[in-house]
Amino acid sequence: MKAIEIHQPGGPEVLRACERPDPVPQSGELLIDVAASGVNRPDVLQRKGLYPMPPGVSDLPGLEIAGTVAGGDPAELAAAGLALGDRVCALVAGGGYAQRCVAPIGQCLPVPKGLTDIEAASLPETFFTVWQNVFDIARLEPGETLLVQGGSSGIGVTAIQLAKAIGCRVIVTAGSDDKCAACEQWGADHAVNYRTQDFVAEVKRLTSGKGVNVVLDMVAGDYIGREFECMADDGRIAVIAVQGGTKSAVDAGLLLRKRITLSGSTLRPRPIAYKTRLARELRERVWPLIESGRIKPAVFRVFPAEQAAQAHALMESSTHVGKIVLQWR
Repeated sequence: MKAIEIHQPGGPEVLRACERPDPVPQSGELLIDVAASGVNRPDVLQRKGLYPMPPGVSDLPGLEIAGTVAGGDPAELAAAGLALGDRVCALVAGGGYAQRCVAPIGQCLPVPKGLTDIEAASLPETFFTVWQNVFDIARLEPGETLLVQGGSSGIGVTAIQLAKAIGCRVIVTAGSDDKCAACEQWGADHAVNYRTQDFVAEVKRLTSGKGVNVVLDMVAGDYIGREFECMADDGRIAVIAVQGGTKSAVDAGLLLRKRITLSGSTLRPRPIAYKTRLARELRERVWPLIESGRIKPAVFRVFPAEQAAQAHALMESSTHVGKIVLQWR
């Protein structure tokens, strides 16, 4: 099969086309003929040598795919309600930049009705991540206010749509007026340009001093301490990345007085059973929203798979809004 490998740690140019043996599904796995692969920030970190794959996982990058079921134990497929030829999308721990990929059966979801394979490939990583952190861990409830740091990212656009779908108010930050406008088009109630505005002051103004209930934070660094200042009582902060650095100074007094909960998580190394539960919840509660059109895939640009280096360069430029996808067929 054709694949994209990381020749050595470095810039986008270290991604190169190669040929690899077809993977063989083990018990509990199925084989997917990949039509499209999503591109995500963890792929960039892996390419730089900063995000090693878990033990036993393919060294090929790629955490989300869409295509057709091409193999697996017939009894296991039948038990999962799947058959050869079915269109699926899947969250994988690696190996997604290839024409064929194995995936745990429990981490596979049917392609939502009406979606293309390209659109479906843009879903798993962001939807699993947002569902886990905003709804499972931070327990966002209808009527609450969510602050998304980095609202124009794939994660951000997903969080906006999911939160609005359950009846929440959404405030986001983004790095330009154009990105702020795009976030509002995707449903955000308010967008703050963090380059020209103080998000703490803006959040306090927009909430009449009450603060937000939940923050989805991809920045960390000094943002965490600033987020403490604009949290509501019993607020929850979910940290999922450290683009602003790993060191944070916080006011422990605010932590106590506001009863703030600060959580951090990574999804890739979590057990299959945990991800299977998330997949089941997504299928039950989110897939109907996608199929009804209330939530839409946010595909910004599609590259032929052999142009993975250009896709990574675009990702690192941060000029995109939504998801970047590689197409195999």
